[in-house]
Amino acid sequence: MKRIFILFIFLLNTVLLVGQSTYIYCGKLINTKKGIIEKDKTVIITSNRIENVLNGFVKPKNESDKIVDLKEKYVMPGLIDMHVHIEKEFGPKSRLKRYILNEADIAFNSVGFAKSTLLNGFTTVRDLGGTGVNISIRNAINAGKILGPRVFTAGKSLATTGGHADPTNGSSRGLIGNPGPKEGVVNSVEDAKKAVRQRYKNGADCIKITATGGVLSVAKSGDNPQFTIEEVKAICDMARDYGMHVAAHAHGDEGMKRAILGGVKTIEHGTYMSEETMELMKKHNVYLVPTITAGKEVEEKAKIKGFYPAIVVPKALAVGPQIQGTFATAYKKGVGIAFGTDAGVFKHGNNGKEFKYMVEAGMPAMKTIQSATVTNAKILKMENNIGQIKKGFYADIIAVDQNPLKNIETMEKVSFVMKDGVVYK
Repeated sequence: MKRIFILFIFLLNTVLLVGQSTYIYCGKLINTKKGIIEKDKTVIITSNRIENVLNGFVKPKNESDKIVDLKEKYVMPGLIDMHVHIEKEFGPKSRLKRYILNEADIAFNSVGFAKSTLLNGFTTVRDLGGTGVNISIRNAINAGKILGPRVFTAGKSLATTGGHADPTNGSSRGLIGNPGPKEGVVNSVEDAKKAVRQRYKNGADCIKITATGGVLSVAKSGDNPQFTIEEVKAICDMARDYGMHVAAHAHGDEGMKRAILGGVKTIEHGTYMSEETMELMKKHNVYLVPTITAGKEVEEKAKIKGFYPAIVVPKALAVGPQIQGTFATAYKKGVGIAFGTDAGVFKHGNNGKEFKYMVEAGMPAMKTIQSATVTNAKILKMENNIGQIKKGFYADIIAVDQNPLKNIETMEKVSFVMKDGVVYK
């Protein structure tokens, strides 16, 4: 009888624990859909979902329910960064690491990058290119093996031979070889189709192409077009068949035009974008992911002797100062803006700096927050799950100490982080 009683108590406690809810008292809650700050709300969370959002500070139903008091905070949904590289952080030894790090090394290094990203308020990210280990990182986070944001990844980026994402750029002749679609190198329409199918087979969520040259690749041009329109179209058509969208790294204007006409969803960086191309983006509903932080970072680091290879330095000094101004013009012209930082080019966890730079360029603070929530959720086709604090959505919730509409730099100092109903900070 005693054993039966103990078993009953154990099962009762288990049921209570499973049914336990968390009540978050929000003094100021940012409604990202409406773009307003609401006062005195209670967010009720059961498991990993928001059960309800109620007016006032509501008393829990059960003694086992938890209360999280954020009455003095500014509460908002978890942030979404549409451009990170979760596998790495650039530094003076980055080129050398390409040849000495094993996949296991890359994976272990990424554990800290992923954790730092999450603890700084970014509960979802789009990873735009690495070695392919990024797919395993996503899976490890989903399985609860490591801490990190919800990851949507492109796996290995697609490039042309010698293009920005050609993995053998800067190698000796003996190591250059002839990489093809499997390695993410495309030189024809048929290659393009095969490369997308390979990314799908590998487990990618989206496709990333390098439509122009890049700053940090060991190659002369940082902005020349590197795909034909036909190749871009083949990539986008095939990606659409497999339920994926396409992001295009692009600094030069001609490469951007080809990418937009070919069917990409986002333009990353957009450094030398013309006003004609801005109009084209509006026409085709293509979003700009500005990555201003990365531009400023590469300019600063290019002034440190030996930090980058010599061939990179002039590109970094030219591109860095340009990005913020281009973003300002694009926003004023009405181009859709999707928040993204290029974290990995700079230190993971510093993603929040982007908000300040966007505000400096003329985008209202609330609009920057919306770009990092509802806008990005829509692009990821997750608009019914993330980007808002709303009934039925994932319980991804963060808080800052000050009003971001008055002090946007508070977004760099997130004081509370919940992802999937679990409090991490």
